[in-house]
Amino acid sequence: MIPVILCGGTGSRLWPLSREAYPKQFLPLIGSETMLQATVRRLEGIQQLQAPILVCNEEHRFAAAEQLQEIGHGAQTILLEPCARNTAPAIALAALAALEAGEDPLLLVLPADHVVADVTAFQKAAQTAQTLAGLGHLVTFGIVPTRAETGYGYIRRGEVLAAEAWRVAEFVEKPDTNTAESYLAGGEYSWNSGMFLFRASRYLEELKEHRSDILDACRRAFEGAVRDLDFTRVDGEAFAACAKESVDYAVMEPTESAAVVPMDAGWSDVGSWLGLWELAERDADDNLLQGDVLLQDSESCLVRAESRLVSLLGVKDLVVVDTDDALLIAEKQRVQDVKKLVSSLKRSGRSEARRHRKVDRPWGYYDSIDAGPRFQVKRIVVKPGQQLSLQMHHHRAEHWIVVRGTAKVTRGDEELLITENQSTYIPLGVVHRLENPGTIPLELIEVQSGSYLGEDDIVRFDDDYGRG
Repeated sequence: MIPVILCGGTGSRLWPLSREAYPKQFLPLIGSETMLQATVRRLEGIQQLQAPILVCNEEHRFAAAEQLQEIGHGAQTILLEPCARNTAPAIALAALAALEAGEDPLLLVLPADHVVADVTAFQKAAQTAQTLAGLGHLVTFGIVPTRAETGYGYIRRGEVLAAEAWRVAEFVEKPDTNTAESYLAGGEYSWNSGMFLFRASRYLEELKEHRSDILDACRRAFEGAVRDLDFTRVDGEAFAACAKESVDYAVMEPTESAAVVPMDAGWSDVGSWLGLWELAERDADDNLLQGDVLLQDSESCLVRAESRLVSLLGVKDLVVVDTDDALLIAEKQRVQDVKKLVSSLKRSGRSEARRHRKVDRPWGYYDSIDAGPRFQVKRIVVKPGQQLSLQMHHHRAEHWIVVRGTAKVTRGDEELLITENQSTYIPLGVVHRLENPGTIPLELIEVQSGSYLGEDDIVRFDDDYGRG
């Protein structure tokens, strides 16, 4: 059995913490590990389990690889999607990759951004589903509902297939409150978790029968794939031509082989700040406090402070999330509408919708400290032994001041070492590179000046990380 971990979500309802360039699956929302790391961890102990296949956006490839390395896990491959095409194509790519080795394994498909509190119950459900999948069924995991939830799709059970397993009678869209209450009372319905188990070939057979256009596009994209380190880059043009479709609509609803196995494992998709508040441990006043927070006469609030003190006085049912460059204040029952705020930011061209002030790179990170007309100031940290690309800018010059460590600088035909309290200047149009040859992180202050300071003003001539 091979886990297929889908890392393509954006988590826009958890803005300003989750953003397009660094979405919620790469964040430690509950506990010290990220949601991706927790997803991989809960697989430990399952017998005959191979290394996972990850499917993620090309922009997130280094975050995904590094987070697996941090917990001592590797991947068979990390499949890179050049654009988002929903879950049916993503799983098709994973199935094609799994079959390439000449075997026909079971695929345990898991979103990377879900919480499962009871790992034992999760693994027991996966074991039950293995038997069904081995017989050719396409198994979905139905979450045992705990409330009349209107934000989830539902699955209705049909005839019994085995102990704790039923044929799927019907997939149901998100219901209204009265309908959800009837589902809860009836006992035949479970929440649609978005987790699946089936044999790779069976999934492709069903996809061919019901959405052959998606399978054909994915085959062309995979046949044109290029392997790069741990990554598999599928053909961008072929994949972009693929229809956007979920696995539910493309395969699970039309197939006659769908089965459901119940799972009562403390599951949540953490789809909003309210979802996080409901999951996490709260204080005596029902507050969830994260970071440097001071509350007085306040109750039932979620407050997260990333970099400074946040204080609340005499309020109730608020969500307050403070990051380096954005502050969200919302009524707790309105947090589903945070997605609308993000859409407004995108329409306005605001960078806060897409990335944080601090931006991770495979060589380290940079933090945009200050900016104004024709200048920008960044704090840059380079990991030991890492280097930036050999590059040039058309519209800006750069001053570098080292505050910690030693920098090896390529500047045109020159090569020089600069240490703490020393600086250098990179004129506009000069080819240059920054490297950390030492054993401690290199920290420097970069002052950019010029007519245009966007990140797309980079011409790369050589790069260790395969960026164009």
